[in-house]
Amino acid sequence: MHELLALFDEQVRRRPSWDSIEHADRVIRLLHPAWRGILWSDLDGATADAVIEREIERFEGLGEWEWKHYSYDLPADLPDRLRAAGFEPEETETLLVARVADLPSASPLPDGVALREVLDEVGAAGMSRAHLEGFGDVNEALEREVLEEIRSGRTRAVVAYAGERPISAGRIEFYPDTDFAALFGGATVPDWRRRGIFRAIVAQRTAWAEEAGYRYLQTDASDDSRPILERLGFVAVGTTTPFKHA
Repeated sequence: MHELLALFDEQVRRRPSWDSIEHADRVIRLLHPAWRGILWSDLDGATADAVIEREIERFEGLGEWEWKHYSYDLPADLPDRLRAAGFEPEETETLLVARVADLPSASPLPDGVALREVLDEVGAAGMSRAHLEGFGDVNEALEREVLEEIRSGRTRAVVAYAGERPISAGRIEFYPDTDFAALFGGATVPDWRRRGIFRAIVAQRTAWAEEAGYRYLQTDASDDSRPILERLGFVAVGTTTPFKHA
């Protein structure tokens, strides 16, 4: 296993620091209003089907939930077993990890563009607008959830503005008692792409990670963002696929 992947697996997946965590035989669950599902599993061919069935029963009546599958998870045919049990896979993303010290913590912006940290409802609304234009949809509860995380000190978020128009946004989540922080978001509106704004949003969050004393950044990257992040210094260590169950 890649050194960075081993660190991520041990510190983030096996020792998650979120509220609403449940440790069960062979799995770790998260039962949070914002996300419900399986974060980590330790299965084999003899145990997988029974554990999957048990977890379906555990989440029954709680609404949609997710089994977050990583490419190195066992057994090797776990994706097929999840499909057979009624799970639907979504888009596979690349698991990227980088040493904070290897990443730029500043990046130039085009004239007329400025970064603002999200500190209140106005900033959170700007973040949602950038996500809506950049991703094509938005989680309606995102503003409230991000503000709660910001006030707790676990998250920081940044929005790039062209004048008063929000054109890009991203956030960083700090994992307490680990060496890792994670990047989320990173949406840029179509007419402002390829101008260095995504890189500036990454650099701002890298600076925050460095300031807070974190050694590594992790993110799940789409095919669009992966090449940019790799040029900045991120390393691909695997893939991850969300398997959804209603």
